[in-house]
Amino acid sequence: MSKLTGRNAVVIGGVGGIGGAISRAFAEAGATVYATSRRAGEEVAEVGSGEIRNRQVDASHPEALARFFERIGAEVGSIDVLAVNAGISEYGPLAEVTPDHFDRAFDLNVRALLFAAQTAAGLMRDGGSIVLVGSIAGSIGTKGYGVYNATKAAVRSFARTWANELAPRSIRVNVVAPGPTDTDMFAAASDEVRRVLTGLIPLGRMARAEEVAAAALFLASDDSSFVTGAEFPVDGGMAQV
Repeated sequence: MSKLTGRNAVVIGGVGGIGGAISRAFAEAGATVYATSRRAGEEVAEVGSGEIRNRQVDASHPEALARFFERIGAEVGSIDVLAVNAGISEYGPLAEVTPDHFDRAFDLNVRALLFAAQTAAGLMRDGGSIVLVGSIAGSIGTKGYGVYNATKAAVRSFARTWANELAPRSIRVNVVAPGPTDTDMFAAASDEVRRVLTGLIPLGRMARAEEVAAAALFLASDDSSFVTGAEFPVDGGMAQV
């Protein structure tokens, strides 16, 4: 039996990049996956022994999230897994940070994550799993990314608190923290940027989205049944050694 057979999963920001890889990993493990994106159509695809049902949702708006989860509740009654991946990263050194820059980052990376977890927890069966996609940026001081770094530090902090709050229901909350990952976003970076980033990684390459998704699947499944409040770095050693 696959690791998530018969389970319902929601992946916020689950179309494309790391989120898309997480959606595929969950479906291949047998889950019915509701994957959201601001641009997704109402599509259904069979993947492995499960399926992915795309839904168009702007996660930065709590009202849209609430309507989405209300619809999921009406369709399936409850969920077993939540993964929150939606986020943005924008360059902005201290001297150049504007209120708009700050609001964009915190609205999606922190505010949306909070209200997605809050609403999903009300639909989640006892014994479920919440996987938050953080970043090693939350524990290092990359120049020019102070606001982004702070949002990811907030994600790590939320996981600790929610792990305590939801423990009586045996709901586990963990963070998967990627380092530089070879997605479309990084594909557009210059050769020099890619060279510098790769030079900081002991394993000598960026992560593949599928490698991050494998860690998320571990945290979502019963394989990690005694793991909660933890951060799982997938960074080739960049922030570890």
